[in-house]
Amino acid sequence: MNANINDRKPTNDLTFSDLDKELREYAISHDVPIIQDDGLAMLESIIRIKRPKKILEIGCAIGYSAIRMASVLGSIVYTIERNEEMYNQAIENVKKANLSDKIHIIFKDALEAYDLVKDNTFDLIFIDAAKAQYMKFFNLYTPLLSTHGVVVCDNMEFHGLVEVLDNIEEYKSYSRGVRGIIRKMAKFHDELLAKEDFDTTLFEVGDGIAISVKK
Repeated sequence: MNANINDRKPTNDLTFSDLDKELREYAISHDVPIIQDDGLAMLESIIRIKRPKKILEIGCAIGYSAIRMASVLGSIVYTIERNEEMYNQAIENVKKANLSDKIHIIFKDALEAYDLVKDNTFDLIFIDAAKAQYMKFFNLYTPLLSTHGVVVCDNMEFHGLVEVLDNIEEYKSYSRGVRGIIRKMAKFHDELLAKEDFDTTLFEVGDGIAISVKK
């Protein structure tokens, strides 16, 4: 996998509002997965460069990244969350951010939510949800992507565990469920890079970021 990883990293000049800090602290104390700072810096840089009018996020959690994305340039964000508790928290957090007019939160499993967004065209899709389903999410929603639109996938290294495939003894030490996710993420790497209708680069930023630009 290392041959496909680009080691350039963004300059992390992020600033955080009081609400951002509150959500970050909540995520840490409650073990809620949110994008790492270096990955967030890259994501926000892409938004500034591509200037997307509409963004689709797969995996809202408590609304942290949706709030950050909508705040960069005022893009409209559609975000999907299947966990009711996090969905309700995201609604409250978006209200606190005064972004209810910019962020539309959908309570649904992302594999079942296509019909709720199919009438939209998105300039950027951000995937940060169930790792084992990344390829399904990608294939399901990229038909809604605008010409030269961008897909950003977070956690491509799955907490560094994708590299474990190179060490069979260490790989065997993990549970069957974790091993399954490792295999699926590794397969997703290969399938993503092989897609002829997208130019994809993997970056060693945060927990691994993939940027796929539609040709």
